[in-house]
Amino acid sequence: MATTEDSEAATDWTGRPFSCQDCPHRDLRAGGRCVLGRICVRDKRSKRIDRFFAKNPELCGDYLDHLYFEVRALAAKYANPFQIARLMKDREPEVRAMAALRLPIPRVREMSKDKDRAVRIACSLRLDGADLVAMAHDEDEHVRLTVARRIDPSLLPILFGDPSATVRRYIVARLPPEKLFGMLHDVDPVVRREAAERVTPDALGRLVDDPDLRVRFVVADRAPRDIVVKLIDDEDEVVRARARDRMAEVKA
Repeated sequence: MATTEDSEAATDWTGRPFSCQDCPHRDLRAGGRCVLGRICVRDKRSKRIDRFFAKNPELCGDYLDHLYFEVRALAAKYANPFQIARLMKDREPEVRAMAALRLPIPRVREMSKDKDRAVRIACSLRLDGADLVAMAHDEDEHVRLTVARRIDPSLLPILFGDPSATVRRYIVARLPPEKLFGMLHDVDPVVRREAAERVTPDALGRLVDDPDLRVRFVVADRAPRDIVVKLIDDEDEVVRARARDRMAEVKA
């Protein structure tokens, strides 16, 4: 079924219309491997370029030096990895990032300190072990977030002091409950609350005096009786009510 994108007129990356008459790939049309307005390397639209390389991967190497960065990036997506090493130094980060997703690991390791975060994120999606750990203190939050998602859970404590609460929340989500004690006193109340929701219930006594009512509410909702009893006179009405209900539930 044709989409709106497929119905748009064919224009090249400079915005000029073109036809198939002077195209070097006219012979591909008979086999449906090149279709004006849908599968075309000369078009400025990335979907059309992508379809062309997907159907004609043997031609990718011819386009790795194309002036339009989208063409270079999409050619790199389908090209033989041994053809794209020169794109490690491409002027466009999108092209370098695609190269990082396809190159052998030793090459990716060389790119892990690229000046652009998109490239470093691509590297963090490929690297493992010590190479991934080395990226745990990257200056960019999105890079560290990718590390937090992929790193072995046993190594997550190296990110406990990460400056981003978002990264620390991912740590809480991935660590086993018995390893979450170090996150119960995080400076961010949302991180503490999420840690309280997953930590073993007998550890919640550390949070009965937490300054954030959301954290205390989780304690009232999950903790054993000997801890919940400390919250029945809490300063917040909602916390008090949940603590008293919880006491009744535990007793029953």
